[in-house]
Amino acid sequence: MPELPEITALADFLDEQLSGARLTQFHLPSAFALKMADIPHESLIGRTVEAVGRRGKFLVFEMVAVSQGADAEPAYLVVSFAKSGWLWFADNQRDTEATATAGYFAAQLGFSNNGHDYDVTLADTGTWKGLALFIVRQPEEVHGIAELGPDPLDPAFGLEQFSRLLTKRQQVKGVLKNQKLIAGIGNAYSDEILHAAKLSPVAHASSLEPEEVERLFTTMKDILAGAAREYAGKLPDELKPAKKASMRVHGRTGEPCPVCGDTVREVAFVGTSLQYCPTCQTNGEILAKRGSSDGS
Repeated sequence: MPELPEITALADFLDEQLSGARLTQFHLPSAFALKMADIPHESLIGRTVEAVGRRGKFLVFEMVAVSQGADAEPAYLVVSFAKSGWLWFADNQRDTEATATAGYFAAQLGFSNNGHDYDVTLADTGTWKGLALFIVRQPEEVHGIAELGPDPLDPAFGLEQFSRLLTKRQQVKGVLKNQKLIAGIGNAYSDEILHAAKLSPVAHASSLEPEEVERLFTTMKDILAGAAREYAGKLPDELKPAKKASMRVHGRTGEPCPVCGDTVREVAFVGTSLQYCPTCQTNGEILAKRGSSDGS
């Protein structure tokens, strides 16, 4: 699932490439992916890209109309990639093509800027199709965005506010993944953060000592900011491989921990799993399945 670091890099890349570009094509093969359209999707054609940004794990295109009048107010195209959706980018002037992808083709957008043409393809390669599009007048009209917690890389998000999120008897991994508490962290980076912070993924958040809370907070900031810097400037089709290559424990079941050499273990849940190092995180304890992936 795309998370904060690669969505940040993707948004920055698209903002650099598409700011000022005019939308010339918006092809939806079916209405399945379009979950909300306060504005007809066809009416976005002819608008220009004011900016491309990120809200949590959502990608946000701000589109402005050239003409004056009622339709001159901005409109926003919001993309939720869900578990297995992604974006492919083609620069026609440089004769580069979007990587071919099998799976569900959700939408194709064409852009033009001073005779320079670009294609953006949205597709979902998973068994269950979750990629969703929203066309709204304000990003907060999207329910998932309206409910987002603070962004962990926001300079205003400090240790005191973070500490208040860790007062419930909920597994700490579940707290990190809960978008209503902290925006942008998913299964992969919660594994990576907890491994680097040397904390058990199933420890109850309320049981952490103050020094452990501070270590978790600092590690979270460092891991996410470091990954975002590492991915900066990469093409969209390079981001997923870069993320996979950077993982130290997530997706590394059976491999040696890069810190201590112990075997990375896995706890499987319905539809998901977590990875951890017993030596680094659980004092050698081998965790058993404990019900839901975010519960108590």
